[in-house]
Amino acid sequence: MRQPFALPRRLSLSVLVALALGMACNAQADTSLRIGYQKSSTLLAVLKAQGTLEKQLAGQGVNITWHEFTSGLPLAESLNVGNVDISADVADTVPVFAQAAGARLTYFATETPSPAAQSIVIGKDSPLKSLADLKGKRIAVTKAAGSHYLLIAALREVGLSFADIQPVYLTPADGRAALETAKVDAWVTWEPFVASAERQQGARVLHDGQGLASYRRYYLASNDYAKAHPEVLQQVFTELQKTGAWVKANPAQAAKLLGPLWGNLDVPTVELANSRRTYQVEPVQVQALGEQQKIADTFYQEKLLPRPVDARAVQLWSPKHL
Repeated sequence: MRQPFALPRRLSLSVLVALALGMACNAQADTSLRIGYQKSSTLLAVLKAQGTLEKQLAGQGVNITWHEFTSGLPLAESLNVGNVDISADVADTVPVFAQAAGARLTYFATETPSPAAQSIVIGKDSPLKSLADLKGKRIAVTKAAGSHYLLIAALREVGLSFADIQPVYLTPADGRAALETAKVDAWVTWEPFVASAERQQGARVLHDGQGLASYRRYYLASNDYAKAHPEVLQQVFTELQKTGAWVKANPAQAAKLLGPLWGNLDVPTVELANSRRTYQVEPVQVQALGEQQKIADTFYQEKLLPRPVDARAVQLWSPKHL
């Protein structure tokens, strides 16, 4: 009987090693990183413009694609259904809404609080003088954005509830237009939209977030991606920290870079917007999620969430150096 063909032992081992190496290289080459971001995603906008992540991750065989969203909630929804792998910074309210929808999220970074980076804005000729004057008024706000929580917190500060105003859910661009044409009485938004409205429309800040909402911004990943590619998150985290420090140390240079990306804003406007953000990136600690729970409880009490949310029922990723 003819024996089946067999490779010599030494040759067969070399072939197996080559095959294994080839499979590893192909797996590495097939690694992708789909990043979701917004126009206000300052640090990732800088990284995208400078090509920094592409350069840093090229050696790991990671292919990066960028996907822009109008606000945090659709970005988190896209992350939840697997259309992106990580999200740029989203306001603290966004993960709460995502959790209520059943999202499985990993927090991998946060920026320290920037309460002055979101505000309740009114027209330059508005008769409104205090938060109490918001009662019964039409107020533009982006659903599930940090400004949504700021509005509720501001109303509660003066004994009002969300039911005491007429919310008009709009994207930032539409909110700006509605305020400019007096279709709403106030607009609650974040930077750089606040600084832009102030300098270009003469809008005034009725109240910012100081004393009302800390306004942390979180960087998220899908649980599956965080588990499969911790080395990619490590690199992203490191570059976010470096970029945050660079933006604060070089305000004029950063403003020149960001201005065209933010609708051709002039340098002073971008500098004003950036002065209200800390851009200090750090890991997420479980004890820091206390305000997340407060946000979740507040939205549920206002009947804006379908069910209670445990804000700590998420995965936390930490960089290696901690």
